Amino acid sequence: MSQPTQYTEDHVRSLDWKEHIRMRPGMYIGKLGDGTAADDGIYILIKEVIDNSIDEYVMGYGKTIDIQLVNGEIIVRDYGRGIPLGKVVDCVSKINTGAKYDSKAFKKSVGLNGVGTKAVNALSNYFKVEAYREGKFKLAEFEKGNLVNDAKITKTAEENGTLMVFRPDKSIFKNYKFKIEHIEAQLWNYAYLNAGLKIRFNNKTFSSRNGLLDLLTKKTEEETLRYPIIHLKGEDIEIAISHGNHYGEQYYSYVNGQFTTQGGTHLVAFRESLVKTIRDLYGKNFDPKDVRASIIGAISVRIEEPVFESQTKTKLGSMNTGPGGPTLRTFVNDFISSKLDNYLRENKAAYDALLKRIQQSERERKEIAGIKKLANERAKKANIHNKKLRDCRVHFQDKKGDEEQKNNTTIFITEGDSASGSITKARDVATQAVFSLRGKPLNCYSMTKKVVYQNEELNLLQHALNIEDGIEYLRYNRVVIATDADVDGMHIRLLLLTFFLQFFPDLVRGGHLYILETPLFRVRDKNKTFYCYSESEKKDAINKLKGKPEITRFKGLGEISPNEFGDFIGEDIKLDPVILSDNTNIDTLLKYYMGKNTPDRQLFIIENLKVEIDEIDAPEEEAMVTEIQSVE
Repeated sequence: MSQPTQYTEDHVRSLDWKEHIRMRPGMYIGKLGDGTAADDGIYILIKEVIDNSIDEYVMGYGKTIDIQLVNGEIIVRDYGRGIPLGKVVDCVSKINTGAKYDSKAFKKSVGLNGVGTKAVNALSNYFKVEAYREGKFKLAEFEKGNLVNDAKITKTAEENGTLMVFRPDKSIFKNYKFKIEHIEAQLWNYAYLNAGLKIRFNNKTFSSRNGLLDLLTKKTEEETLRYPIIHLKGEDIEIAISHGNHYGEQYYSYVNGQFTTQGGTHLVAFRESLVKTIRDLYGKNFDPKDVRASIIGAISVRIEEPVFESQTKTKLGSMNTGPGGPTLRTFVNDFISSKLDNYLRENKAAYDALLKRIQQSERERKEIAGIKKLANERAKKANIHNKKLRDCRVHFQDKKGDEEQKNNTTIFITEGDSASGSITKARDVATQAVFSLRGKPLNCYSMTKKVVYQNEELNLLQHALNIEDGIEYLRYNRVVIATDADVDGMHIRLLLLTFFLQFFPDLVRGGHLYILETPLFRVRDKNKTFYCYSESEKKDAINKLKGKPEITRFKGLGEISPNEFGDFIGEDIKLDPVILSDNTNIDTLLKYYMGKNTPDRQLFIIENLKVEIDEIDAPEEEAMVTEIQSVE
């Protein structure tokens, strides 16, 4: 037995502010990521900078924010009051230093802890801040949190405000790449929550006149809604509600302009108050699931000194509206029970349409009740006796578990014994699980949820993910479709996408669904090996190697050895997120790709299959795969 390590004064270290942030970045910005997911660290850095500019606007200073993305560098310029010139360096480099502690200067702000821009500074390879106040100008520059230029205050003709520039440190954010869709989604949220604000990003303008009404209008298509969007505003609270034909519940919740992606007290109160108000209005004890089925709703509240559950501010804790004020739940409930009740009593068409939607959900729920019970029993029995799900240790060790580990959990959905076998042997058993499909899943386009319980494969899949009643208890943060890079693999991928979009769109909207990228080719000689994801990468690899290299075309995941597979699902895993843009209508999307073979789709395929024969040096089947990928 080895002797325990000695514990002396030499083992006790004191880290300065930047060392601690760089050593434990997850405490300040959540997960790091590479930019594929909307909540990856590089977008939190952007948010932390913009939040300060938003706070200026909320306090009545600066109606425009200019943002640029240039060669991986973010530039943010606001026209607020500007950081006090004598405190510029302190505000971006000293923890617990800032004006947010003074509620007179920032009464209902997003930032509260004086950490945001310090984290951006420490985690950036280059960081610059410029402050303009009353004809004077102060500049400071940093590298990885170290001050490299503390310029003197000089005169300027610039308008009041602040400019911040940062470039994420590649040693921390490895292989990062900004996705414009994620940035634009962030900016739209700021615009919706701050009516009248103008945000200019790379020559595109984001602004909203009607707040949450504009948000829901952009997220939906009018013909898919059962009744026009109900938009209600009060002092420090705003809501928008409608019902559609989709499955699940779709919410957008905000606190002081911050998009709380994980909800919290205000969203809980919103959902509870909605059910109570509807029950009281119609005089019927509706099941909450029937009231909220197919809802699309948004809520925004502004409160003093909000308590978030983490520095990334994605979930609001329990609290009051402010010193001496009512609880937040009471505040939300009082507003909804009064305003929504009045609206529905005064709008007969909306009153009747909502009632019909609830009654329809009630009929559908009762119709599948018997089937659901039998399906659940089959699923429990199957989980004991089959090997479809090879779970990860996180779910065995502790039901509560380590939250950071749970955020890193991944499940790979694949088809066939060889593919699932390779992934199973190569995976990290602590956080990665594997679900094996038997053959191609059912094309469930235009079907009702009844089919999920009747189809054994789909039923077992929803139970493995624990999403039968929604994604609140989703067992894995990342759901990854891992299929072969051939025609059958592409078809399976499409069928799985249809399944999730049809019945569990919240999983996609929540940023949990991904496609695993695996190499198409291995190019190697005796000294070096390249894994290539495209024809062009293969040609580059051949040119880099001397002599005639060995070239392998991977047509199936089972052909990749577990040792090799470990490289593709480890730290350098390549995932393509499945992103639904604001103007994507799921019904229209699925009808186009999975409906009957319409002339429009035929024309689309023909126009996208124009490949020059002399450019193809692969077999005919490979050309087919390339063409299908280009269509997708």
